[in-house]
Amino acid sequence: GSINTHYGKHALGDRARKLDQGILIVRFELPFNIWCTGCDNHIGQGVRYNAEKKRIGNYYSTPILQFRMRCHLCSNWIEIHTDPKNTQYVVVSGARKKVEEWNEEDTEVIKLQDEQVKEKLENDPMYRLEHGIADKKTLENATPHLTQLQNLNQSQWADPYTKSQQLRKRLREEKKRDKLAKEEADKVRDKHSLTIELLPQIPSDEIAAKTTSYASSELLDKKRLQTAVSSLFEKSESNKRDLSQIARIVLKKTKPNDSESIVASLADYGSDSE
Repeated sequence: GSINTHYGKHALGDRARKLDQGILIVRFELPFNIWCTGCDNHIGQGVRYNAEKKRIGNYYSTPILQFRMRCHLCSNWIEIHTDPKNTQYVVVSGARKKVEEWNEEDTEVIKLQDEQVKEKLENDPMYRLEHGIADKKTLENATPHLTQLQNLNQSQWADPYTKSQQLRKRLREEKKRDKLAKEEADKVRDKHSLTIELLPQIPSDEIAAKTTSYASSELLDKKRLQTAVSSLFEKSESNKRDLSQIARIVLKKTKPNDSESIVASLADYGSDSE
């Protein structure tokens, strides 16, 4: 006998602890999204469980299998059966399947033949002949597109070594550009003591920066205006009283950040007052 027989153990180990009941412990992956009825939590497709696998019947010669597992979010038992007739899985208890509507065209997968079409193809020679003719027409319609794809693939990869060189060169250039951009961004961050990551510059940022006027420039123009006004009107006490009014008029008639036009306008007001 084998060493397992000598020590009284099964080759599958702990997975075979319920083998006398016809149950084998397997790793089962959820084939679709479900909602657990015990805790009402969503469990995504692809989540794996240690499930109890058991054969509970047959559909013709195909066995019907039962998978029982506990929800990992609660202690609720979930039971799923195979359905060979409809080639799918069925949630029997402990959960409900998430309904997701789709069709073959949206997912770009091959549409499988239903049972009626399969039966006609097997038993009806005329239908099988008509179906074969339709398949040939479908192939003829798809041949130009398939040929185009094949020619494109052959032209692109006629010389794999050259194509690989081009791709590697492009990758090196992209890495170099990314490195330079990161260095420039780090310089700006160090200069202004920024701790946030700077995004790449885009044309709209440059336009917005050029069209933005800051309060510091306006304050500088006001200071220049006050200096010019004090020199022009220092001899007239009555004009000093109207200083603020004249300044407001000049600022309205001149462009922002244009000190020369401001001084020229004040000179005109000064000559008129004398």
